[in-house]
Amino acid sequence: MILFLGEEGFHYKLNNYSMRKVVFTLLMIVQLCVVYGQNGYTPSLSNLENRKWFEESRFGVFIHWGVYSVLGDGEWVMNNQKFGLEEYSLLPSFFNPIAYDAKEWAKIFKKSGAKYVTFTSRHHDGFSLWHTKQSNYNIVDATPFKRDVLKELTDACREEGLKVMFYYSLLDWKRDDYLPAGKTGKDLGGRDSSKGDWDSYINFMKAQLTELLTDYGTIDGIWFDGHWDKPDENWRYEEIYSLIHSIQPQCLVGNNHHMAPIPGEDFQMFERDLPGQNLTGFGTKQEDVGSLPKEVCGTIAGSWGFDIKDRQRKSFNEVLSYLINAASYDANLLLNVGPMPNGKIQDYQIERLLELGSWLEKYGESIYGSSGGKIPGTNHYAFTKKNKECFLHVLDPSLKELEIKNFIYPIKEISSFNKESKIKYEIDKDKLKIRLPHTAENEVYVLRIKIK
Repeated sequence: MILFLGEEGFHYKLNNYSMRKVVFTLLMIVQLCVVYGQNGYTPSLSNLENRKWFEESRFGVFIHWGVYSVLGDGEWVMNNQKFGLEEYSLLPSFFNPIAYDAKEWAKIFKKSGAKYVTFTSRHHDGFSLWHTKQSNYNIVDATPFKRDVLKELTDACREEGLKVMFYYSLLDWKRDDYLPAGKTGKDLGGRDSSKGDWDSYINFMKAQLTELLTDYGTIDGIWFDGHWDKPDENWRYEEIYSLIHSIQPQCLVGNNHHMAPIPGEDFQMFERDLPGQNLTGFGTKQEDVGSLPKEVCGTIAGSWGFDIKDRQRKSFNEVLSYLINAASYDANLLLNVGPMPNGKIQDYQIERLLELGSWLEKYGESIYGSSGGKIPGTNHYAFTKKNKECFLHVLDPSLKELEIKNFIYPIKEISSFNKESKIKYEIDKDKLKIRLPHTAENEVYVLRIKIK
């Protein structure tokens, strides 16, 4: 056997076929780890396979739901309205979502074209949406509902072929051992700062994560949030991430810390912004965008949790453009719904999801399994790419022509998405001019560009 390292990776020569297969598999793992791994962390083969699934899925549904929905003022109401713990502790007794139907939710998510669901198992208020044994502050022990909504939803999603990921808040506005308070939760009365115990809090989180990864079947990801509350704290991520990967090696770990990825993480998320943008103040700097699979999260409403007076409802074209632009940046879209306290998802949010599903049924080839088109998009268009085809998404169907600068691919032909008609175009050096077809329907459409 001869094994050497060239400019494009590992190379080898073997005479024995069986040995060649073994070594090829090992080298594939090594090279994937070079691409996807981080200093101090080597992902398992099942983890790498799950990353591949994640990158190809391109669309998931986010669910922000909890006792805060009773107040109808978003998921941050406890902090924003400065509730005392004794006052806020009354909410679970009002949380009785008798209209909750996990199977109905899962069918809607399936029809939307989503490939996975990320559910808020525990948000910043510290209330757990499953029957945790670590605290009685959970939906089974503290509400009249007495049902484990997490179990019902995970089972229903799997029946529909959807994968499941769990959002988990790192920060906590209720527990004493989390103290001293971070950037948030400072004005909430009822906590005893003398009981602050970081070791206790870390052990509590590890025990809850163990439950989530032991009692609910195969979990495809843990979505952490709240690092920014105590950015200088020692969160002991090596312990936490190692625990997750030891229980379920395939489980993807992501952290909404708004920084470059750190060892042990498997995907990088971007809040309300495309990778490298920072238009909202929640974004990540361009130099901190890594090579891990990427995900952009955004909302159909203005807030994440149910807000009864929300007047920032997004149109179908807005959420569709969000999905297309995310894909053009090599990222998934995790699109949020905020169910009401009765367990129903608002009609307009369901409508948006079903509209996306109808569009994806027609044009999904240009999104699922695609990569970014490597051509900067605008408000009028965005590109994705798959093999020898590039997909041009026309975001403004009223346009009669497009002029695209810095087009980098040699063109064989341009056609309608269904390949039934050819599209006229001109190219001058790196500038592409396309005469757009007349469309009777006022919808975002896709053109197919074959590359030489």
